[in-house]
Amino acid sequence: MKQLLVFVLFAAMFCWLMFSPIYKHVLVIRQALLQQEANYLLEIGASGRFGYIDGGMLAQSRARLASNGFQVANLEYEVTSTSGASADDASTPVPRGVGIRLVIRYPYEHLLDIDRLIGIQPPSEEARFSAGGMKMSEYVP
Repeated sequence: MKQLLVFVLFAAMFCWLMFSPIYKHVLVIRQALLQQEANYLLEIGASGRFGYIDGGMLAQSRARLASNGFQVANLEYEVTSTSGASADDASTPVPRGVGIRLVIRYPYEHLLDIDRLIGIQPPSEEARFSAGGMKMSEYVP
């Protein structure tokens, strides 16, 4: 009986040791892709040509992230400015010297559920990881 118990516990621990790094690797890659996309959108949106991040840019971003395996419906974008003005309206670009903030959020999607095997509670269904940044606008009217 003890041997059976030891085998079951060892099997659970072995499964976790085998597969946990894979899931964590996927999470790290997704985080890096989100941060890369946020940096790209900020670089383009805060440039002297635009001064905003509008819906068209976000749609292109969603398409790029979808090509990397993200589910478009789960992506959340938040675009703000340091002055409180709208930073997502092409008709009123953010002037030079005002910061544009961007945050992209995405759910964990059960990636860390295997941690239950060793007693670690995975993030809740509502939990999301995010990437973002801020860049000063270079737009001059």
